[in-house]
Amino acid sequence: MKIKIREGVKKDLPAVLELIKELADFENALEQVTITLEDLEKDGFGGNPWYWFLVAEKDNKIVGLSFYWIRYSTWKGKFLFLEDFVIKREYKRQGIGSKLFEETINICKKQKLNGMIWQVLDWNTPAINFYKKYNADISKEWLNGKLTKNQIDKICFATKS
Repeated sequence: MKIKIREGVKKDLPAVLELIKELADFENALEQVTITLEDLEKDGFGGNPWYWFLVAEKDNKIVGLSFYWIRYSTWKGKFLFLEDFVIKREYKRQGIGSKLFEETINICKKQKLNGMIWQVLDWNTPAINFYKKYNADISKEWLNGKLTKNQIDKICFATKS
């Protein structure tokens, strides 16, 4: 069957959310997904989009997602940050991931970006091996830092009078 890779549109968002949740479930973190369709619509299709995405379709069904935004490095400039990259479980090992990943790389080329960055869990050997096929560097040096909205809301700063 023919695979079609295309830019995502607003009507794709229910399938996008489904794929986001499938990835979170695979990563044993489904309960951490709090984003809603309304959030995705507002943040991706308002006056100032915060993200973009590509979808992979097979038989007119969305089976893959490349969800990205542009990150700015003070050392290197503009990079595509690949936030989520997922192929539905039953469609893996059919070449869909390669087509979707390569189209994401093409976005970097078309936009003259300085590269592409993503994260992969250290136990996700199939994903690591997939990325290594592209001669990707997988770092073991950098650790992720994060503050959630709840953590930020609890931080009290001393104010000067």
